[in-house]
Amino acid sequence: MLDIVDEHDRVVDRVPRGEAYARGLRHRCVFVQARDAAGRLFVHRRTATKLVFPSLYDLFVGGVVGAGESYDEAALREAEEELGVTGLPRPRPLFRFLYDDGAGHSWWSAVYEVRCELPVRPQAEEVAWYGFLTEDEVARRLDEWEWVPDGLAAYERLGEFRSAG
Repeated sequence: MLDIVDEHDRVVDRVPRGEAYARGLRHRCVFVQARDAAGRLFVHRRTATKLVFPSLYDLFVGGVVGAGESYDEAALREAEEELGVTGLPRPRPLFRFLYDDGAGHSWWSAVYEVRCELPVRPQAEEVAWYGFLTEDEVARRLDEWEWVPDGLAAYERLGEFRSAG
């Protein structure tokens, strides 16, 4: 079940996840930028079976916020699930924004960061490929690989957030 939210991130309904996707209802998501001990970014390619943005590359781990779940709770849960670890430090919240592609994909997005010094074992049903890349390696691949559009939007906003801070 997902909380459906308005343009101000206020809960207005609660529906099953499949219905939210099928009807293009605005909900909540978390994006967690994970770095290893060396400061490299965790980058992965989503599996072909993912309901949204299958087989595309992503700069974040994360996912939808469950009904009644807080952004903070979802960020930790999703990061541990996708990285395949337990005992991860609580991800640090950075900012929120409303993602809307104008084609039925709209969600309030909370962006976090976390340092993962544990060995990762990503979920095979979620992650087809992964690696820890330097900022330069990521920059080189931004125009080469096909990225999830919401993650790319979050990455661009994160760059603006960091340069403004």
